[in-house]
Amino acid sequence: QVQLVESGGDLVQPGGSLRLSCAASGSILIIDAMGWYRRAPGKQRELVATITSGGITRYADSVKGRFIISRDNAKNTVYLQMNDLKPEDTAVYSCNALITVIRATAPRPYWGQGTQVTVSS
Repeated sequence: QVQLVESGGDLVQPGGSLRLSCAASGSILIIDAMGWYRRAPGKQRELVATITSGGITRYADSVKGRFIISRDNAKNTVYLQMNDLKPEDTAVYSCNALITVIRATAPRPYWGQGTQVTVSS
């Protein structure tokens, strides 16, 4: 019913920048909060940043001042601008969205398949 498709992952040198995108499609009625999470090799998944439908944002301490989350509600898309990337940012980045589908009475979380970000010289 709903798909989240990420794009923008790549290999980048330390200090570089990347912009990730995640587009939601399907039988969508309402999208509440959207966010980005990441899982580094051998580590648990961690929250990177979230944004509410009204634009309120929250960031992990490790990315504050370097990453910016934004969304385009008309396009059902969330973005993650990543600047001053560091090797420790290397991970699979996945988007998450709290979505109410048509004919549903409550929202539920949906996940994208993930996109690889590698920061290395």
